[in-house]
Amino acid sequence: MTHLPHPTASAQGGPARSALRARLAALRGPGRAPRPMDSRALAALAANPGCDRRALLDSAGVDKAALAGALGAPSGFGRSQFAFARGHAFESRVTADGGAELVRLLCSVTGRTPPVATALDCPDTTGEGPAGRRARTLRALAEADEAAAEGRWTVLLHPMLELDVAGSPVCLEPDAVVVTPDAVRTIVEIKSFSILDGSADPAKVGAAARQAAVYALALAEAGGAVADAALLVCPRDFSNLPTAAPLDLRRQRATVRRQLARLTRVEEIAARLPQGVSFDPELPPDRLTAAVDAVPATYAPDCQSGCDLAFHCRERAREAGEPGVLGRATRAELGGLGTIADALAAARAPAPP
Repeated sequence: MTHLPHPTASAQGGPARSALRARLAALRGPGRAPRPMDSRALAALAANPGCDRRALLDSAGVDKAALAGALGAPSGFGRSQFAFARGHAFESRVTADGGAELVRLLCSVTGRTPPVATALDCPDTTGEGPAGRRARTLRALAEADEAAAEGRWTVLLHPMLELDVAGSPVCLEPDAVVVTPDAVRTIVEIKSFSILDGSADPAKVGAAARQAAVYALALAEAGGAVADAALLVCPRDFSNLPTAAPLDLRRQRATVRRQLARLTRVEEIAARLPQGVSFDPELPPDRLTAAVDAVPATYAPDCQSGCDLAFHCRERAREAGEPGVLGRATRAELGGLGTIADALAAARAPAPP
């Protein structure tokens, strides 16, 4: 997936949104280019809607990996260059023919008859910046609906979609969208992990489904009918040949929509911070630590698999004795007991007469 400039750098809006963009730019630090928010980051954010820290840093486009390093708690995860190169090569292979292979795979999953080459369109979705690309994508989707009325298929490669997250617009780029002759739009997720003998790693499939659900929500914002299932395209067995499987998105879409609705609006989080606060990694460590700690976090062990600041937040949570270090389930069971010490004290207290 191509990473794009963060929408706060180019999205259009009224005075309130312009003020928010300026505030978020100040939080990043002078001259700091915004980091993109992709569907993986957005799915992780939706899975932890109570974390104001991640919501603000992601919306501001702060480089959390650089921030974690400056705090002395670098992240312990990342994607290898080999995996990245393999994924890019596989995606290039399955999209090199203008989307015909993707349509064939979708038809193999849905039982439809693949169209002839002359009945397939692959419009250009390039444009100047995210805003220009999104405008071109909307035009391409409208043209696809017109083509569908004539019985034609359309494949949009790397279209630009937009989704409102905590009051801030986020631009998202799915691998592809296929529009069938009945004007139904299907999200395509192209992954480099293999489907072996018809099955794949459940954790990776689940992550792909969450990302596809984010894309489906953004696609629905553009109007039109969106398929309940996405198309997962992966290498078959140990080859580089593609195979496909459907991903039912109904539950994931409902879950992500509900979680995103729980996010505190970014401007509300930013308004609670003192003026002059910045997350510029070049700041002195003590000032940077104070800035990060000024934004409440909701740590849980699974943050380590999806957030660069997880180790810093874990250390702070341990120092404060927060029950979240024991897992989300434990934190939920302890209810109003804010610390592990409170829970132990309650457990040791004599029973009421």
